[in-house]
This record gives sequence, C-alpha cells and structure tokens, in this order.
Amino acid sequence: MAGLLNISEPNADSHAQTLNHQNSNDDFLASLVTDANQPTPHKHSREEIAALFDLPLMDLLLQAQTIHRAHFTANEVQISTLLSIKTGNCPEDCGYCSQSGHHRDTTKLQAEKRIEVDKVIAAAKRAKNSGSSRFCMGAAWKHPSAKDMPYVVELVKEVKALGLETCMTLGMLDTNQATQLADAGLDYYNHNLDTSRSYYEQVVSTRSYDERLDTIDNVRNSGINVCSGNIVGMGESRDDRIDWVHELLKMPKAPESIPVNLLVPIAGTPIGDKVLAEGQLSVLEWIRTIAVARICCPTSYVRLSAGRESLSDSEQALAFMAGANSFFYGDKLLTTGNASQSGDDRLMRELGLTKQFAAPRAPRVLPVMDAMNGHQTQVILAD
Repeated sequence: MAGLLNISEPNADSHAQTLNHQNSNDDFLASLVTDANQPTPHKHSREEIAALFDLPLMDLLLQAQTIHRAHFTANEVQISTLLSIKTGNCPEDCGYCSQSGHHRDTTKLQAEKRIEVDKVIAAAKRAKNSGSSRFCMGAAWKHPSAKDMPYVVELVKEVKALGLETCMTLGMLDTNQATQLADAGLDYYNHNLDTSRSYYEQVVSTRSYDERLDTIDNVRNSGINVCSGNIVGMGESRDDRIDWVHELLKMPKAPESIPVNLLVPIAGTPIGDKVLAEGQLSVLEWIRTIAVARICCPTSYVRLSAGRESLSDSEQALAFMAGANSFFYGDKLLTTGNASQSGDDRLMRELGLTKQFAAPRAPRVLPVMDAMNGHQTQVILAD
C-alpha cells in the first residue's frame, strides 16, 4: 500500500522541483514580452529559441498572441492571392517541388509559358474584388533572364495601378534586377530559405544556401520588403527548425513577411514520396514553429501558406492564436490546392477576423511630362 501511495502522491522534493520549473518558465515568459516591446526587438540566441520550442504549448501560444497584439491590430489579417505566371520545367532540383524539370517524368506536371499581361491583370482585378490586398506572382525560373525583366516590371506597374500591394518570386536576383523591381514599386520579394543550412543539402543541390542569402541581401539593399520563410515537414528535425529561425535573426533585419509552409507532399517528388511513405509532421509542431517565429520576429507578418487546405477550422484557429496574421486566398497555390474562398470567408466570420486594407508603396521612378515641350523624363523618388 505504501508503494502505491508513493506512486500517486508526489513527495515534497518533486513538488518543489515542479514549482522551481514553473517559476523558471514564468520568468522566461515575462522576459519575452519585455524584450518584444523594446524599440529594437531583442535578437534571441539559439538557446533561447530552443527554449521557446520546449515551452508547454498553451504557454507558448499565450505569449505569441500577447506579443502579436503589441505590434498588430488584434483580429486583423492580411490576405494575398498567388498566381503562377510561368509554370513548370524549372531547372532547379528542389526535392519537394512538382515544377522542377528534374521530376517532370514522375510528377507529369505540364509546363506552361508565361501568362500574357492582360490575363495577369484580369486575375489581379478578381483578387482585389474578392478582398485580397496583395497580389503575388511566381515564376518557375532559376532567375529571370534579361528578356523577362520588361515583362515582370510591367506586371508590377499594372498591378500597383489597381491599388494592390505587389509581391513576386522569380528565383535569384542580382543587384540590377532588384533595382529594376524596386524602381517599378515592387512591395515584397519572396525568396524562402526553406530550411536550416545543415539540412539544406537534403532539399536542393542546384542553388546554395549562400546564394539564397545573397538574393535576400540584394532585395533588402534595393529597398524592397523581404518575404522569406520555410517549409516544415520535409523530414527535418526540430533542431533544423530552431536553426532556421536563428538564421532569420542573423539577418541585419528580419524579413517583413515570413511564410511558414507545411509541406504538401506531392507524389513523384523525392521528398514528397519519402514523407508519404514515412508519415507527415504533426500539425501542432507546425503551429509551434509559427508561434516561435511570431515571438522572435514580432513586427513581421507571419503567413499561413502551403498546407493550410488540409487543416480543420480548429487547427487554423490555433495557427491564428499562434500569431499568424496573413494567408493566401483562392483555390490554388501555384500548382497545389488551397482552402476554398467561401470556406475562408465563413471561418473569418466565425473567428471574428477582419481584412487588412492594401497599402502599396509608390514606385521609386515616376514618369514626368514637361508641359512646355512635351518631353517625358523620369524622377527618382527618395526612399
């Protein structure tokens, strides 16, 4: 009987250890809010990021939502629409992507040429009418060519003329290409790190991690907002997710937009086949990653991207509680499915979420007509 009582009744020493552990957690949680409210947000060490991942989930979500509300309007979400302006036959070998030309024999994805400008604009008008504030355009390129630049610059200008924010993901950019997009007024450029530096070689071999960081530097230096996130559930460890967050904090400034994707495993891709055979990452671990990103990058938009279509209403509600405040509208993301717009509208009503209005920045280069002689020149605006 004594042995049974010892099992069911904690002794004084174990109770004291529990209290000490709780007090330590409470001190750590209190410091998070203090750090996040500083004029210059605290850059968490790798050890601190690991400690965040280890917190009880409810404690982590509470702190993430508290920090979120200190920097953003509560219950307001930014909504984007994503369009593939050039699909398939990409020269990169990303192991998760159906658009890679390396996997076309197994994924059977049909490559398509660039979409005509008027069709892109028509899609942007539909996105605006549906309530999106940002229109994102993606092309399956390793990098845009010289002949592609006038096309994408025209798209930026035309979409901005509709009053929408603009975002593009076109692969790697050099400094000149980034400047051209900045001059056209591009608001955001997406270039994901995908994962940690150490796991990256398991994902892609045709582009180095440092090349990704170089493109992000070129975007940042041009004055365009950086959109850079990851894909969780590719077989990486929690240590890799910790290292990815830490990589964001190594940047001179954290990305203004951070998509946290949950892998949609596509049959015929190396990583997709592996995950389909071995099992997918827990949704709660994905939500933990969202919450940690929110705490460590308190002023960034944290976006729900790929993987959302498989979530229940309750799981999506937890993701918003974790500090996500941006998501994609529409039934398709590049080549994978997305939650239906009608379902999103219903869920937003049930959760009491409201849409954020667009706030596009002005183009850096504006045409100016001389009224006296009719000559047109360009004026470069200050950032």
